[in-house]
Amino acid sequence: MSLDPKDPVALTQALIRCESVTPDEGGALSLLESVLGPAGFTCHRMVFTEPGTPDVENLYARLGTGAPHLCFAGHTDVVPPGDIDAWTVPPFSGAIQGGLLYGRGAVDMKGGIACFAAAAARHLARTGGKVGGSLSFLITGDEEGPSINGTMKVLDWLKARGETLDACIVGEPSNPAALGDEIKIGRRGSLTAEIVVHGRQGHSAYPQKADNPIPKLVRILDHLSSTEIDRGTAHFEPSNLQVTVMSVPNRAANVIPADARATLNIRYNDTWRRPTIEAWVRGECDAAAATLGAVAYDLEFAGTGDVFLTSPGVLVETLSAAIKVETGRTPALTTGGGTSDARFIKDVCPVVEFGLVNKTIHAVDEHVSTADLEHLTAIYERFLAGYFSKQ
Repeated sequence: MSLDPKDPVALTQALIRCESVTPDEGGALSLLESVLGPAGFTCHRMVFTEPGTPDVENLYARLGTGAPHLCFAGHTDVVPPGDIDAWTVPPFSGAIQGGLLYGRGAVDMKGGIACFAAAAARHLARTGGKVGGSLSFLITGDEEGPSINGTMKVLDWLKARGETLDACIVGEPSNPAALGDEIKIGRRGSLTAEIVVHGRQGHSAYPQKADNPIPKLVRILDHLSSTEIDRGTAHFEPSNLQVTVMSVPNRAANVIPADARATLNIRYNDTWRRPTIEAWVRGECDAAAATLGAVAYDLEFAGTGDVFLTSPGVLVETLSAAIKVETGRTPALTTGGGTSDARFIKDVCPVVEFGLVNKTIHAVDEHVSTADLEHLTAIYERFLAGYFSKQ
């Protein structure tokens, strides 16, 4: 039986049955290409590679050549299912029980992709295949992985081709409790820091002959953890710093180690940008070290997600209006949570995140209600009509 491209439930089931655990494509991109191609989209499959990372397949599909160019972005890769025996149904079966569709990726985010694809098919059926501009899908297989060979490189590929995006919806599950609760109009920045305090190895019975780095590291971490970074801003909660890893390369109880290290994760608001929050962390480390006498330490930073905020405009207002009509809810415009590929897209166009309810994201028995799949499709379809009519 052929797959109806206007049916979000059947599309979600078919995508779930593709075992696309990062970085495997699993047939998911091929399935989408088989749906979008016959609808008139020009499809491009591309594989990107980087030393030390897995090769990743990506899909870019575009219909139309004019402006405005609206893009839907998402990912078909999923996290591993965990303990398969703990699932109510096999995690890649796409089974429906009691109005709930179960499977890894049902919420994050094969369901969202299926809903937008179905909404696009319905919109095109109603308009005779016209969109009043351009509509595209940017789908990666690298969001749950290193996020190196996916969206970021597809955007570079588009730039090299001279293609521009005017607006983008990322279909991540954005709602905490019910469909229509929230639109993510921004995200906090995410910065990882590693601090290594250096000492001098020695026998624990002769501490005067050694220099123990562990107490020094602990005091620096205590200072960082207890110092207020800021008090939040109009659209963002206060920035926070968490110590996530501590390690000492030593297994001998009678040896003072030479080094002690820790990893920090900082989620920061729009008070800061990447260079300024790095400077803050370094300054606080220096301040804490200065109280301890001579402390030798190294500090390195990593992270790919700077803070961003999409100001309300046509994109946000049209999506909010569609949600209000279809659900009766006025969505809150929020910036909380983790990171997504919107952190790359915000550099090229306004971007928001709106998708399914995220209660079971990454969990055993991840599931979505079939009713929510229909409702999200209706929201996306109404949004498409409204967005292109306003341009």
